[in-house]
Amino acid sequence: MAIHMYGIPNCDTVKKARAWLVKQGIEAIFHDYKKEGADPEQIAKWISVAGLDSVLNHRGTTFRSLSDTQKRDAEDSHKAVALLVQNPSMLKRPIVEFPDGLLVGFKEDEWCATLLSSER
Repeated sequence: MAIHMYGIPNCDTVKKARAWLVKQGIEAIFHDYKKEGADPEQIAKWISVAGLDSVLNHRGTTFRSLSDTQKRDAEDSHKAVALLVQNPSMLKRPIVEFPDGLLVGFKEDEWCATLLSSER
């Protein structure tokens, strides 16, 4: 099964998720937002699948440091895509694409139910 994980390597949640994948023997291609950037079409797709509230990290320091106008813009999915491309740290981490779906954030129970049952 082809898995693509998107995130920032020094993020604690990404580290936990990557360690979990290794423990399960699941290989993943890692995309580092800091080095490789974030693709606007992909972000728009994630928002359409999972919803803006799932994809946008409202609790992070990057979001909290935005101006009030930018925070309002972040509530509009079209304007949010541009903000997320400019500030990929505002994307919830990790985001995992796999053949049958998308996972946002690391919740071990959800990952077990989804990725382990999807293995072929």
